[in-house]
Amino acid sequence: MLAALAKLEDADFRYLANLLEVSDSTLSQTLTTLEAAHLVTVRKEPSGRRTKTWVAITDAGRAAFAQHLATLQAIIEAGGQQHDGGSQRSKP
Repeated sequence: MLAALAKLEDADFRYLANLLEVSDSTLSQTLTTLEAAHLVTVRKEPSGRRTKTWVAITDAGRAAFAQHLATLQAIIEAGGQQHDGGSQRSKP
């Protein structure tokens, strides 16, 4: 979710559900959790007879996503190093 929002100002609910290929219920639950953690903001705007839901990543969300990417990069880089106490095999 944060990856999808990282380069956008905001995105509407339908766009995110389609992009992430998740049900409305799953997306709604995920947004509730991320909003409670202050990683995204959710706002609702009237749009004709319906309400449109917009989602944006917060500064804290951007920082958390950047940290996640840095951690993944560190894991990738460590994968090529020999560590004491364990064994590893390289792909042929």
